[in-house]
Amino acid sequence: MELQLQGSGSVVVSDDTFGQEFRESLVHQVVTACLSGARAGNAQQKSRSQVRGGGIKPWRQKGTGRARAGTIRSPIWRGGGKAFAATPRDYAQKVNRKMYRAAMCSILSELVRQERLVAIDAFAVDAPKTRELAAKLGELGLDNVLIVTVDPDDNLYLAERNLPGVAVCDVNSADPVSMIGFDKLMMKKAAIEKIEERLALTRNA
Repeated sequence: MELQLQGSGSVVVSDDTFGQEFRESLVHQVVTACLSGARAGNAQQKSRSQVRGGGIKPWRQKGTGRARAGTIRSPIWRGGGKAFAATPRDYAQKVNRKMYRAAMCSILSELVRQERLVAIDAFAVDAPKTRELAAKLGELGLDNVLIVTVDPDDNLYLAERNLPGVAVCDVNSADPVSMIGFDKLMMKKAAIEKIEERLALTRNA
């Protein structure tokens, strides 16, 4: 199949990458796994066995008329441990390589069908100026867009930092979450060819 480039020209792409059916359940599973992997479970509390000190009874076992108490570090005491202490946990979910590739192809294909994928021959800014990038995007009629480049572009990255709804990434860092999080996905011609090659290598691996 062919993708029309913005302005003039076209680029031939594979149906295996850009012509797949949309598999909603698979895309949902992969996106959920990516979001789970980004979570940071950093809450850390101490249980009664981890707090410092303790071991002594606050009063003797019998004869005081009070309820029995085993240690001054139990959860009922100030300075004691938590009854159900929070500990860091890993939220990462395993995603097979074939599942990830299939989800990426499904997303790209659906973006093409919805005309949300903007292919362009070349796109760059001469200097890291937000105003210059905003003007170029305005000419293309894009305001909520992810720009995918072949290699990291410092000028583009620095220019987009202060633009809400605009992000820049290279082919290697493009992921399902970022690709579906914008109204439009703008890819350079070279980036389209590289991501197609990358997904083909994953398929053959």
